[in-house]
Amino acid sequence: MFAFFQDPNQIEVAKIASANVGWGLGAGLAAGLAALGAGFGIGRIGGSAGEGIARQPEAADAIKGNALLLSAFVEGVALFAAVIGLILAGKGSL
Repeated sequence: MFAFFQDPNQIEVAKIASANVGWGLGAGLAAGLAALGAGFGIGRIGGSAGEGIARQPEAADAIKGNALLLSAFVEGVALFAAVIGLILAGKGSL
């Protein structure tokens, strides 16, 4: 009933703004889940590396190197996911 008294341009702006809300939520979820996944992954790598070094101290150098390499891969994937989330957030404003 009140839509009859509103300016049609304002109604279109409101429709566009409400359609773009999903892009922002998706971008936030992508960045947040990427950070959570990276945190869990690096925690798992660190815990396993510590346990491996405790069981076999003579292999500590090899275990540390592999753990560092795996941590770098996990961080790279998390950074990639965060960048994709930011790109999605920018697309929603078009």
